[in-house]
Amino acid sequence: MKHLKHSQIAHLDRALDSRARELRAEIRDLLLQSDNEHHRDLAGMVSDAADESVANLLADLDAAYIDRDVRELREVEGARQRLAAGTYGMCAHCGQGIDYERLAAYPTATRCFTCEAQHEKTYVHEGTPTL
Repeated sequence: MKHLKHSQIAHLDRALDSRARELRAEIRDLLLQSDNEHHRDLAGMVSDAADESVANLLADLDAAYIDRDVRELREVEGARQRLAAGTYGMCAHCGQGIDYERLAAYPTATRCFTCEAQHEKTYVHEGTPTL
C-alpha cells in the first residue's frame, strides 16, 4: 500500500464501505421480493407448462441475482480485510502495487493490469466450439 496516498486509501475505503452497504440492501430487498412473489408456489399452481416455465425462470433469476450480489459482497469484504492487513492494492500474482486508477474503477481488484491481462488470456475464455 506504500504506492497509494493516504487520501487515495481513504477514498477507496469509503467506496468499499458504500458498496458493501448497497449490496446488503440489494440482497435484503431481493430476498423480501422473492418471499412476497412466491414464484415456487406459483409454479405449483399453474396448469400450463409455459406458465410453469416462466414461474421457474423467475425463481431462478431471483436466486441468480442474490448469488451474484453475495459473491460481490464477499469480494468487497476480502478487499476490506486486505485494507486492514495492509496488503490492499498489492498484486496477488507479482506483488507489485496496483495502480490507483485501476482500484478506483474496480476496488476489489487483486491483480495489477498486466497480471490480470495475462490471467484473462490464459484462463478466462470460452472454448472453441467443435462438432
